[in-house]
Order: sequence, then C-alpha cells, then structure tokens
Amino acid sequence: MKRFIALAALAAVLGGCTRMSDGTLQGGRHSWTEAGVLRIAIQQDLKNLNPLLNSNTTDAFVARLMFEPLVSADSRGNPVPMLAATVPTAENGGISRDGLTVTYHLRRNAKWSDGVAVTSRDVKWSWSAIMNPNNNVVSRHGYDEIRSIDTPDPYTVVVHLKEKFSPFVNTFFGESDQPYPVAPAHVLAQYPNINEIPFNSEPTVSDGPFRFGEWAHGDHITLVRNDNFFMGTPGLQRIELRIVPDENTSVNLLRTHSVDWIYQASIETYPSVKDIPGTRIVWVNVNGYEDMQLNDSRPFLRDVRVRQAIAYAIDKQQLLQTLTYGQQTIASEDVPNWMWAYDSAVRSYPHDVAHARALLEAAGWTPGPDGVMRKNGEPLVLVEVTNDSNVTRRKESVIVQAQLRQVGIDVEVKYFPGNILFAPAGEGGILQLGRFDLSLAGWFAGIDPDDSSQYMCKNVPPGGYNYDRYCSTAMDAAEQMALTHYDEATRKKAYARTQQLLHDDMPEIFTYWYRMEQPISVDFKGFDPNPVEEAWNAWQWSI
Repeated sequence: MKRFIALAALAAVLGGCTRMSDGTLQGGRHSWTEAGVLRIAIQQDLKNLNPLLNSNTTDAFVARLMFEPLVSADSRGNPVPMLAATVPTAENGGISRDGLTVTYHLRRNAKWSDGVAVTSRDVKWSWSAIMNPNNNVVSRHGYDEIRSIDTPDPYTVVVHLKEKFSPFVNTFFGESDQPYPVAPAHVLAQYPNINEIPFNSEPTVSDGPFRFGEWAHGDHITLVRNDNFFMGTPGLQRIELRIVPDENTSVNLLRTHSVDWIYQASIETYPSVKDIPGTRIVWVNVNGYEDMQLNDSRPFLRDVRVRQAIAYAIDKQQLLQTLTYGQQTIASEDVPNWMWAYDSAVRSYPHDVAHARALLEAAGWTPGPDGVMRKNGEPLVLVEVTNDSNVTRRKESVIVQAQLRQVGIDVEVKYFPGNILFAPAGEGGILQLGRFDLSLAGWFAGIDPDDSSQYMCKNVPPGGYNYDRYCSTAMDAAEQMALTHYDEATRKKAYARTQQLLHDDMPEIFTYWYRMEQPISVDFKGFDPNPVEEAWNAWQWSI
C-alpha cells in the first residue's frame, strides 16, 4: 500500500498532475485507492470454491465472481439473461402452454477459461450433480421438480418438469434462494462425487468475469480478470477477498482505506462507518430478514404454546432500536413489505411477558424456586446457536437470553464459525443436523417470493432449508398452490395463507426485514446490487 501511494505521488509530479483540495488526484481517484484492484473484507473463510457446494451468501458471492447462471436479475429484480441468450417466457415460447416444458437457448460466445465452449452438456451435468445423492449440496429445491433434460444440440436445453413450478426460471441456475451457477462438465464429470476434489480448492476453469488466482486459507482469496469474458472485458484487473472474521477490524480497514468494501456489513457497524470520509453506504432492499429459528423437532418446542410463548417474550422493538439504530423495519412474517406477495393483515405478536408465562403454564410448565419453568422437575433450558463472526447476532443472543429469562426460559448460548454453522450436513453443519433449539440467523431468498424450500415437509434437512423441522399439511397445501399457478393473483392468495400459518404455528420468529448495508469506497464505480446477489454485474465494476 505505501509503495503504491509513493508511486502515485511520483507520477503526479512527473506528469504535471496536481492534487485537488479534497485529497484526490486528477481523474477523481483518491491516492489511497489501488487502481484496478478491488479489496473486499469478508467475514469468513470458505469451505471450498466449488459453485455447486456453496451453502451461504458468502459462498454464493465468491462463486458468482467466477461462474455464471443461466438467468440473473438486474438491480430492480427483473430477470436478465446470462448464459441463456434470452429469458424463457410463455410469450417467447420458452415456457410451454401447459407449463411443463422450459426451453433455454444458450449464448454461443460463452467459453470456459481454458477455451472450451459452455454448452448444454454443462447445464445438464450440473443439474445431475445437484441431484446426485453422493454430493453434499445444501438444497435441491426446484431441481427435484425436473423429470428430465434433453440437449438436442450444444446450445439448446429442454427441461421437462414433473408438474408446474411457477418459480422455475428464477430457480434453475437463476437468482433463487440457492443461486447455483453452471459448472464445467468437461472438468468435473469424471468424479463419482465432487465433495473432496482438487477443483474445490483450486477451480482453474471458470466462465465468469474473474478467474481463480490463489487461496491462502484463513487469510485471502485472489481472483484475476478474465479477459475473454463473454459479456466484455471486466473493468477490474483483480479482486482481493480478505478474510476478516472481526468486524471491528473490517471497519478499521475501511477507515484507513486498506479495503474498499465491507461485504454485507452487519448493522452493528452503522455508527462507525456512516461518516468515514471517502466512503458511502449503499442500502439494498432484499428479500431477506433476521430471524430466530425454532427447532420444532426438539422435545420442549413440539408444543405450539411454548413456541408462541417465546414469540410473546421477544421484544422486537427493543431489538430493532438496540441492534439496527432505526435503520431496519420490524418484520411480521417472512415476505418483506416491499414485495407483491406481502400480506399486511398479518401482524407481529406484541411483547407480553404475562401472556407468555400464561401460555407456558397452560402447557404444563410451572415456575421453579429460581424462576425457571419446570415440568416433572426438568428445567426449561434451550440451546441457542449463532455465528461468532457477526457482531449483531452476538449482541442479539445476549438480549434474547435476557428476554426469555423474564418468562422463565433459561438459554444456553453457543457460538460457531459461519462455515460450520451453515455447512452441509455431510460437513457437520449445525443447522443442517438440527443440533440446536433456537438459532439466530438471517435469510436471503430469491427474487421470487417462493419460500417452500424453508417450510415444506419435504425440505427438512439434510438437503433442504427447513431448519425449523416444521411440517404442516396446511402449509404444504398453500405452498403447492403457489408453486403450481403462474398467475400472480392466485399466488398472492396462497402466500397470504402461508404468512398466516407461520403466524399461528410459530415455527420461526421474524425480527426485522433486511435493508442490506454495503459500505464502499466512493472510488468504487458500477456497484449496482440486485435483491439477491451483489456480483451479478461484476464485469461492470471499476475502481
């Protein structure tokens, strides 16, 4: 860094360039910025770099810098083609009249970084890899709706569905709640499974705007420009992903301009980053929320009255003011209030300690001498888990612990690294394996309001995102209605039902909807996140 500043100053003298009064050089770039190099602080190291094995938003973000989906979305959430030449619709014939066949025509200029063309074989093989039970994929939602795939030529993919699936185009290698990119079949098809292969730590073949450079585990990942990217030469020469588990350190790095972006900074950093000179905050409305997941399969939480009591015990207003500095909005259920599927008739449970205690007593719990509720002499103790790298959730865990103690519930808090908490079941993932009672987490969904991957019985882990282990025939029926009708009016009615069921059955407590905070350098240009993925237009970035 010091070397670059010195060279920049020398260039200014030799070239007759004068430093402006605001500390910038001519051309509008600050002296602390490394031209063409974007430095990003991410909170956690990755398990691997295989795009089909990503299990959280950081994995998906890094994957999207190197690998592309069929269909993405612009900053307003409108579908845009990537590897596909056009977005399939009923109007252009891409979706058949019966809704059971979807046809993709691929771009003919997309190539892998070794010069091999991206073809229909890659798409079909990537689907088969996701469906392979030997692979540690986190979710098969949507992909398991496919009956078969035909590849009549290298640039045509014909997908046959088992039944109508309305979110399909935004799910199948699109911007869903599990945004898988397409992977290179000519490199990976040789393996019986992709769980432990050299590619996972060194993906030397990719088709995105950037190629793999190096991975120093626990320290950084370096990506370099792919000059042959099919959308055009990227504006950045290199991206340096610096692994910084402590957000206070990330803030100091941004303050000293040693990084240009804190990726998905928690709201806890807001007071520290909002006034840093030479930076700005980009706020992004996303289909996401902060929540408390209740593991319905655990003995103490099988009774809906206990789950409802926990909801009444949680003071969302206190959490909002303490944790978000007024920058977020209290959530009723999962669908945020800016989406078309939101139902304003469903309201949050009010904070009511007395009613919470009454519900617990109705469920057979009585206060013990220490204030903790007991049944048959056994205290009501719950294990609460969250990721240790998120400052907001660590703070939230203590507040929630105190709020539940007021109603007689004792809480034991356990912290885990994010790459363990959110890992696939085959890699010891705490959530996937159900080793918790309560989980403080967050959720980022796709550009479609489809939430069936979280709440249908068939999506209980492993291999699904129903971490609550919630199973309801009424919920399954409502989700099925939403999934099998393509018209918005019917789907909106179905989602009103799902939101009411979530309210009544209380498998999950939604604390607030996300307005994602992205603190970046003012020199970072072209940053235009969509509601799911920050890197969708990474080839247009510059600095």
